[in-house]
Amino acid sequence: MSGIEEIEFSSKPFNEPNAATESTEDIDEIEPTAEELTRLKHVSDQIPLAAWLIIVCEFCERFSFIGLTGPFQNYIEFPIPISKGKQSGVLGRGHRTATLLTTLFQFFCYLTPIFGAILADQFWGKYKTIFFGCVAYMIGLLVLVLSSIPPSINAGLAFPGLIVAMLIISFGTGGVKSNVSPLMAEQYTRTKPIVKEIRGEKKIVDPTVTVQSMFNWFYWSINLGGLSAIITTNIEKYHSFWLAYFLPMIIFTGSIAVLTFARHRYIRKAPTGSLIIRASRVITRAIQMRRKLSKEVKYQHFLDYAKENPLSSTHDDTESVIESNNRQFIEDLKQALRACRVFAFYPFYWICYNQLGGNMVSQAAQMNVGPLPNDLLQNIDPIALLIFIPIFDKLVYPTLRRLNIKFGSISRITCGFFCISIAMAWTTLVQHLIYVSGPNFNYTTKPCPTCQTFNNITVAWQIPSYFFIAISEIFASIAGIEYAFTHAPSSMKSVVMSFFLFTSAIGSALSFALLPITVDPDLMWMYASLSIVSFFVGIIFFLLFRTE
Repeated sequence: MSGIEEIEFSSKPFNEPNAATESTEDIDEIEPTAEELTRLKHVSDQIPLAAWLIIVCEFCERFSFIGLTGPFQNYIEFPIPISKGKQSGVLGRGHRTATLLTTLFQFFCYLTPIFGAILADQFWGKYKTIFFGCVAYMIGLLVLVLSSIPPSINAGLAFPGLIVAMLIISFGTGGVKSNVSPLMAEQYTRTKPIVKEIRGEKKIVDPTVTVQSMFNWFYWSINLGGLSAIITTNIEKYHSFWLAYFLPMIIFTGSIAVLTFARHRYIRKAPTGSLIIRASRVITRAIQMRRKLSKEVKYQHFLDYAKENPLSSTHDDTESVIESNNRQFIEDLKQALRACRVFAFYPFYWICYNQLGGNMVSQAAQMNVGPLPNDLLQNIDPIALLIFIPIFDKLVYPTLRRLNIKFGSISRITCGFFCISIAMAWTTLVQHLIYVSGPNFNYTTKPCPTCQTFNNITVAWQIPSYFFIAISEIFASIAGIEYAFTHAPSSMKSVVMSFFLFTSAIGSALSFALLPITVDPDLMWMYASLSIVSFFVGIIFFLLFRTE
């Protein structure tokens, strides 16, 4: 998954200073009048150094994660080449096993952030959870590097070492992924806009604009780090896998370094309780009370059953306040669940998207890649995102607004499904062209070790697939988060993001159903079925939500 959905938003647009924070506000600062708020230009405040350090931390983590996962498919699928110039690999476990393990790894990487969020909000706090997540991450990287060196491969330790490393890294990334962006946002403590003269012109320093700027830089660091696979896939092809994994490990030390040496600079808020746990308790109580009271009381929404309190009919003031807070929480949760309805369709999107780093890498190995690594082309996705997100943000969307063409979140999400459908349709065509090209027609028999293992078709045919996948992300992923966050109450932002991350885990789990047909010559039909399903899911999605 790209960096778009890596961002875990904080529950508030900006932070409220408390005992644990040092406010950036000054009593002599001038607040703008209503007229100034509409007339003066709104600009970003200076981003705190602590926030920049956390952005560096995220860059190092993304560089490491994308850099090590890029070579995974080749590492697992193909055996050690008998001569230079042959397909790189180590384990030789085959296409199906490689796809199984990479999909399983993705599943855990997007399941563990839920536990990382709970651990931070309920027990440790964000900084401590991130730090120990990074320590676990580093241990996993060390296991991966040591198990991929030639003596370990010869001793048969490469495969068990990979499994252990994948499990440790998935738990490490869970601690980081769910907490790093909220910790960054907490470093900025201004809560109110102020009027400030900048270069002879009065402007409004706006906390909302500042936080938006922080997240823009954060997102760009994610995508910049995502280009690391360009380096590691070339190292894998022309040197070794252990060195391709060693580079991410070295870069990852930067994450631990900025967390350790600047630990006294960070604003840390004490854990106040996990909204995920509280929401789970409300849902559980609603189910229990519905079973108990279904014959006596009928509510329009099942969560309203959680408001029932049969233990007491009278309350003192404290109990009344608690009950009022609980009722408000239930109302907020109802609104959040309603906003998250759009996420129900996303697992089908992620099934298609997950082909990018697994089956499509194996597909490239069946094509003429020339001097390039077969797993290099997956980097077209982050490159396209870096190029086209500013184009859509600064050119396409403003043009549509000027033309009074409504292109809201629902329309964009629908286009995202259609784009991923086009990508899978094109991938189907490419797989067909591979099968009808020589010398390995349909790949019904495995090429001999000394034979040409790829067919006579250039890997450039894959470029449109990666392009349409990237465009689909711009539509589906960004618009999905935007819709849910604009329709969810501010107190439920973290719950909404947890649901969104969980859809990726569900998509990875559903991908296991495709494993029986991830073999030649059935791959063409798998891609075709994904294209058809995503197209019709897009239509159903639009019909259900078009009026919202």
